[in-house]
Amino acid sequence: MADRTTQGGTGSEDGPDGIRTFPFPADLSLSGVGMQVGAMGTGRIWHADAPLERVHRIDFHVVMLFHEGPVRHMVDFAEYEAAAGDILWIRPGQVHRFSSTDRYQGTVLTMQPGFLPRATVEATGLYRYDLPPLLRPDPARLAALEHSLTQLEREYVDTTTLPLSLHTSVLRHSLTAFLLRLAHLAASSAETAREHTDTTFTRFRDAVERDFAVNHSVSAYADTLGYSRRTLVRAVRAATGETPKGFIDKRVALEAKRLLAHTDLPIGRVGVAVGFPDAANFSKFFHQHTGATPVAFRAELR
Repeated sequence: MADRTTQGGTGSEDGPDGIRTFPFPADLSLSGVGMQVGAMGTGRIWHADAPLERVHRIDFHVVMLFHEGPVRHMVDFAEYEAAAGDILWIRPGQVHRFSSTDRYQGTVLTMQPGFLPRATVEATGLYRYDLPPLLRPDPARLAALEHSLTQLEREYVDTTTLPLSLHTSVLRHSLTAFLLRLAHLAASSAETAREHTDTTFTRFRDAVERDFAVNHSVSAYADTLGYSRRTLVRAVRAATGETPKGFIDKRVALEAKRLLAHTDLPIGRVGVAVGFPDAANFSKFFHQHTGATPVAFRAELR
């Protein structure tokens, strides 16, 4: 953001989650247009009551292109770490918080909803909340985005060579060109992430199918597969909507049900077969995940 502390707009009342929403600071825009672009810094706030290191919500777009890193930034309660050349795209309504210790250096673009026509909004995916906020362009895409953003900034600060109506039109065209490139990057990044997630989950699923009777540990699976625990959690949640531990437990419970229903193995032997040497621990686990004891479950089927 800018290197000075300023005020812009008035924060709304706290939402149901206790987080205040702040509007686009229109009074800070050159010529009052519905966008701003310039250098980032550490002293800027949207409003006097909303220092950046506090969690807050905004009702406008923020795009930050970093020249230095790493910078840790929270968006919708997930922490993202941006490096030089990375882009962070925060959409209206999202909750975020700046790091109070990291150095923000680069270029920031803010845009008021309604500044672009509906057709452009749809073409650029401005409200695609399913797309990742953190983008990592390759060198060629980064160069094109930097060139486009630099041109947009030149047009933004040139407030004297054109009448305001034409100046605003030029800004809309330049902004659209930048956002089309950005939207293509975001969509490509999402597809790559999905492919990576699919691969990660498939390997995890296969490992669980192979080892669930002897391994119930998420960390052990992560170590075996060469992923961090966080990566595994994200992949499994994206593919199934549940945690890796939940996925493992569900598979263990399914096998226990099969053995109870289709064999005459004693309860203790069923527990051993699914990784519980202690019968009491198995009974506790089974009841927790099925709502019935192993004995009651078997009796209901006989």
